[in-house]
Order: sequence, then C-alpha cells, then structure tokens
Amino acid sequence: MMDNLKQQARSFIEQCYHELGKSPEAIASRWIAIEEEIVKTGSYTHTSEELTHGAKMAWRNANKCIGRLFWDSLSVIDARDHFTCEQVHQTLVEHIRFATNDGKIKPTITIFAPRKEGEVPVTLYNHQLIRYAGYQTEKGVIGDPHSLHFTAYCESLGWKGVGTEFDLLPLVIATAQEAPQWFELAPDIVKEVRIRHAKYPGMKDLNLKWYAVPAIADMLLEIGGIEYPAAPFNGWYMGTEIGARNLADEARYNKLAAVADAAGIERGSNASLWKDEALVILNQAVLQSFQEDGVSIVDHHTAAHQFKQFQKNECQTGRPVTGDWTWLIPPVSPATTHIFHEDYDNTIVSPNFHYK
Repeated sequence: MMDNLKQQARSFIEQCYHELGKSPEAIASRWIAIEEEIVKTGSYTHTSEELTHGAKMAWRNANKCIGRLFWDSLSVIDARDHFTCEQVHQTLVEHIRFATNDGKIKPTITIFAPRKEGEVPVTLYNHQLIRYAGYQTEKGVIGDPHSLHFTAYCESLGWKGVGTEFDLLPLVIATAQEAPQWFELAPDIVKEVRIRHAKYPGMKDLNLKWYAVPAIADMLLEIGGIEYPAAPFNGWYMGTEIGARNLADEARYNKLAAVADAAGIERGSNASLWKDEALVILNQAVLQSFQEDGVSIVDHHTAAHQFKQFQKNECQTGRPVTGDWTWLIPPVSPATTHIFHEDYDNTIVSPNFHYK
C-alpha cells in the first residue's frame, strides 16, 4: 500500500514540477520530503501549488469532458482546513457566488480535506451543488425525475419543498464528527435563466428555466495517490446538456411534446421528425436565453472546435489525448463534428476525477 502511494506520488511530483518549470534539484528535494512523510505518517500533504496544478491536470485528463481547452484557467479554492458543516456550507455558497460571477462563469473547484486512514472528513450528498427537486405524486413526477431519491432523502432530514417543477434542493453535508445536515440554497445565490425563443412566443408560456452553474459535487478527486472525496467543480454549460438532455430526455423533464405544440409543429407521425425539429428549437431557445441574459454557454459545434484545438495543443506538448467517445460526441448532430469520426483512448490517467 505504502509502496503504491510512493509510486503515485513520485509520478505526480515529477510531472507536476516539470510542467511548472521546476529544476531537477527542486524535484529531488521535494520527493525526499514526501517520501519521509509517507514513511512517517502513511500519507503526505500537497502544497497549495501542487494542489492547484494537480486539480488543473485532473480536468485536463477528464475523458468525458469536451471543454478541456480551458483547463489551465481553473480557479482552485483550498478548503482543506474546513471541518464543520457550517464552514463547508459557507464555502460552497461562496463557490457558487464566485463561479457565477454575474453570469460570466468561472471554472472553479473547491477542495476539502483528503481521506486519511479511511476517514472521510467531509461528505457532500448532492449530485450537483445546484439541482431541482423531483416529487412522486398521484399525477406522476413533478420536477426532475433524476432527483426523486435525493429529494426523498432531504425530506427525511426535515426539508420541505414548495412542490413546483423547479424547487431548488438544499445542500446536504456531513463531516467526520457531524451527521448529515441540510442547508437551504437561497434563490438570490442561484442565477437562473428563463427559457424563451424569439420566433416562438409560446415557449415563454411553458415556464421553463435552468440554473447557470453546473457544479458536480459527487465525484472524488485523486492527485498523486491522495483522494479528495469532496471536491465540487464547475465549468459552464454546453447548450445540449440542458436542451437535449435535462429538459428533453423522457426520463428527465420530457418537454419535447410541449415545445412542439408551442412552436406549432404537427406531432402526428414519427416520420415527420417532429421530435428532431422540436429538439433543435429547444436548443436554440436555451442558447438564445442564456446569451440574452449574459450567462456563459457554448453551442456544441463551437465546443467541438475548441476540443480540436485542445487536441492540437496537447499534441504539441507531447501529451497523449485520452477520451470517452460516447461522452465527447454531442447528443445533437454528432456526425457534424470531427469527434464523431475519430477514435479515442479511454485510458484513465492520473490525476483525475472518479465516481464514488
């Protein structure tokens, strides 16, 4: 176990320090210190510089992410000294405020204390820091079906939602010393965008909306063999994530038929491709709405072009590009992007993010 950690730590430090332009002497000196710490304690502590660059490397290595061109712009919030639920709550609120940046979304990660000797200092129960509730009723699901189980769990802790399609879920946090607690997410903290379409006024009557910041909270960050179980991170949305998945999937908000009706599209036959037409209109509406409200978002064609530039940049540095093709292709018109026609090595490279 200790030998494996040493191997992972050394590999990370050598690559990290090389990328940061450190001298061979600095690498050797740091490795000696880390090895001594591992022998003495069974673990080691990253410096702020190592943590920051390691998190950026993890984004760069994230096989499912099409937005990796901007990996070096990641803002890293070091919260390793926050150990109470209230401290964590306040830090997450600040993460949302900082990342939202009045709509000019900043890619951000907040990193809490690492796992040590099997103990998890901070646990985040949310899938994303911002997410809408889902309620099972006699008339079917109200809200987001993806959130049904977590909503029920929040209710078991004493939280009570209003019962609309877009109730903001609370943050649920536990620490090594404290049982799970819920914290209301005040609406003024969360920037939301009302979905409308310039050509189809009826879209506004559907009362659709979505939040600005997609902050994943249920993944583990691994850097040089050290695991950070609580490390929520965000970029900005690609439009299809909202328009082709969150609002369109039958297992999610399932709004394609409503969009078709609002746009005056005949739904009599699948062969008419009404779903495809409604899907394009919904995705146009998402992009238009975010852009009109001054909220960062990218269309899937631009995102694919940016990923092509990322591939070129990595090739120039001599780093191989890994990727999960099934995630990299956009859910709308994938064959119109270069990604559809390429093969990718899905090898998981460290540092990286992992499902817990």
